[in-house]
Amino acid sequence: MAISIEDIKKLRAMTGAGLADVKKALTEAEGDFEKAKELLRERGLAIAAKRSDRETSNGCVLVKVENGFAAIIALKCETDFVANGKDFIDLTQNILNAAVANKCKDIEEVKELTLADGQKVQDAVTQRSGITGEKMELDGYMTLEGENIEIYDHMGKHTLATMVQTNIPAAEQAHLVAMQVAAMKPVALNADSVPQEVLDTEYKTAVEKTKLEQCQKAVENALKKAGYNLYIAENEEHLAEGIAKGTITEAQAEDIRKIKETVAAEKAATLPVQMVENIAKGRVQKFLKENCLVDQEFQFGDGDKATVADWLKAQNKELEVTAFKRFTLAAE
Repeated sequence: MAISIEDIKKLRAMTGAGLADVKKALTEAEGDFEKAKELLRERGLAIAAKRSDRETSNGCVLVKVENGFAAIIALKCETDFVANGKDFIDLTQNILNAAVANKCKDIEEVKELTLADGQKVQDAVTQRSGITGEKMELDGYMTLEGENIEIYDHMGKHTLATMVQTNIPAAEQAHLVAMQVAAMKPVALNADSVPQEVLDTEYKTAVEKTKLEQCQKAVENALKKAGYNLYIAENEEHLAEGIAKGTITEAQAEDIRKIKETVAAEKAATLPVQMVENIAKGRVQKFLKENCLVDQEFQFGDGDKATVADWLKAQNKELEVTAFKRFTLAAE
C-alpha cells in the first residue's frame, strides 16, 4: 500500500527515527502505526544484541538540580558523531528530566520510567540504537538530595559533570568547588570517608614501591662503584646494545646481571622494617592530601596555596562541603 508523507512525518515525530526507517516500517506494517513502532523497536533490539560486545566509550553526560534533588546521568554510545547529535543529547536530557522529577534512586528505576511520549526509557534507548546503528547504554547515574547543591557541566561539552553540596547557601563558592572536583578528580571528601580497602591497598602499594626504590638505589650505587654505565645496565635491551657497540663485553654484561641480582636480594633482606613503614605512611598521607577534596590545594583561589577547606573558611568560617559527585566518560 502507498504510504503518505503525512504518515511518515507523524511516525517520525512519534519515534525520532529517520525518514527511510519510518517509511520502511510503515510499509511493512501496511500503515499500522503501532505495528510500525514495534518494528522500529525490534530493529533496535537486534542491533543492540548484535553489537553487545562493542565498547561505548563516547556519549552524553548531563547534570540537573531541581527541588532539592540533583542527578548526573550518562547515555553512552560508540562514536562522538552520534554523541554530539541533537537527538541523542535531547534524549539524554529527557531521561534526566524524568529521573529528577521522579527522584529516582538508581539506574534501574530510571530505565522503568515512562517519558512524555509514552515510551519507557529503556525502550527509547533501544529505539535510538536502532536508528543510529550503534550500541547504547545508560550509565553513571548519581544523585544528591537536599539544599545548597551546585552543578557543573565541564566546558559545556557534556562529557564530564560534577555536583557539590554545602552546609549553608554559597552558590558562587560551591560552583568553584564543583570546578575543582572536575579538574582535580578527588576520590573522597576527606580522609575519614576513604574506604578502608582503598587505604589498605595504597599502603601495600607504598610498601612495595619503597622496597623497590631502596633496592634500586643500592643496585645503582654498586654499579657505579664497579664502574658501569647505569644506562647500559638498565635492562637487557641496553646490555645488548652495549655489547653490539663494543661498549661492554659479554663477561661485563654477565657481571652487571650478577651485581643487580645479588645486591637487590641482599638489600631486600636487610631493609629496616620501621624505615619502610614510615616512608610508606608518608606516601599514604600524600595520597590523601592529593585525593581528598577538602585537603587538596584549591585551584581557583588567589594563589595562596590554601586547601579547599581553608579557602572555604576564608569565605565564611561556617562554610563546608558536605558531599560531591563526579562522572566522566574519559579514561583516567
